[in-house]
Amino acid sequence: MTSPNEFSDSERLRYSRHFVMPEVGVEGQKKLKAARVLCVGAGGLGSPASIYLAAAGVGTLGIVDSDVVELSNLHRQVLHTTDDIGRTKLDSAKAHLGALNPDIEIRTHPTRLTSENAAGILAEYDLVVDGTDNFASRYLISDACVLAGIPNAYGSIFRFDGQVSLFCAPGGPCYRCLYPEPPQPGSIPNCEEAGVLGVLPGIIGTLQATEAIKWILGVGDSLAGRLLLFDALRMEMRVVRVPRSPKCPSCGDSPTIRELIDYEEFCGAKPMTESANAEITVTELKERIDRSDDLVVLDIREPQERQISRIPDQLFIPMGELRDRIDELDKDKEIVVYCRTGKRSAMVTAFLKREGYNAINLAGGIHEWADKVDPSLTKY
Repeated sequence: MTSPNEFSDSERLRYSRHFVMPEVGVEGQKKLKAARVLCVGAGGLGSPASIYLAAAGVGTLGIVDSDVVELSNLHRQVLHTTDDIGRTKLDSAKAHLGALNPDIEIRTHPTRLTSENAAGILAEYDLVVDGTDNFASRYLISDACVLAGIPNAYGSIFRFDGQVSLFCAPGGPCYRCLYPEPPQPGSIPNCEEAGVLGVLPGIIGTLQATEAIKWILGVGDSLAGRLLLFDALRMEMRVVRVPRSPKCPSCGDSPTIRELIDYEEFCGAKPMTESANAEITVTELKERIDRSDDLVVLDIREPQERQISRIPDQLFIPMGELRDRIDELDKDKEIVVYCRTGKRSAMVTAFLKREGYNAINLAGGIHEWADKVDPSLTKY
């Protein structure tokens, strides 16, 4: 039997409430101390997940992230504070998690997880917590976990709704079993586009951490083969079965995915790079508007974003409605597409060009317009 003396005096006090639990005890705490968990993302989901994993005493906690802390993060990304604005999320995370529990090792990976680096990074860990917010990353993490033979504590959030599961466990399904094909680009807005209730990532990220801890301890009934659905607006929670698909190309009986692929291409999220004339700056657009050039300025944001601020435009079609309303566009006119920061509009521009429209992306979106053309606009 493991002795409590294998822990320091401070650790014995820190984990005393775990030690007295029959499901954890000294043996379980030793398992947590030996565990290596990777959090992909230090944002909305990664914040609560990493906080509780660190507090629980997971011995090695890795974090992958390449972003910096922004003011708009702080209503939901509770790992960071106002003083951290402008700091990398990894530096902020390491400082705060280290202050919470100095007895654990925190490894930082200052990069985006990609098909090129995923296998090397995951090889250092026993379990992954998926804190990403886009489909390309979710498919990448799922496939990488299947190939590495480690579980994936999955979570996703949208406005008031959240999902949690444990994918890639032995004999259980992977993310592809639930979603064999990605949605059409732009058909499902992300948090930046649709918004999210600030407390929701705390609930879902904490559930992800719970699944990770249970898996490490080997106790309870995991969400492997099940999907938990949480509706904060109605305060309802239900669980549905998600069986492993024998035909799944990743985890099925005869898998065809033997290596990681280009997931942005798979999800139709490749950035638009088709010509040097694919973008226009905000100052150039302002000059053309002032000259009354014959062009159409198209806003593809969500209605609630338009209520916050807008620039002079002639047409408003939310990104998710564009395929059904594309006939409203004139192929004989130049179309300048804009969104919040230029990312969504770049995808829409590429789509319109493929459909034969003379489209061009507004670089930097309405944020850049507020910075360089009209400072009176509200940035969000």
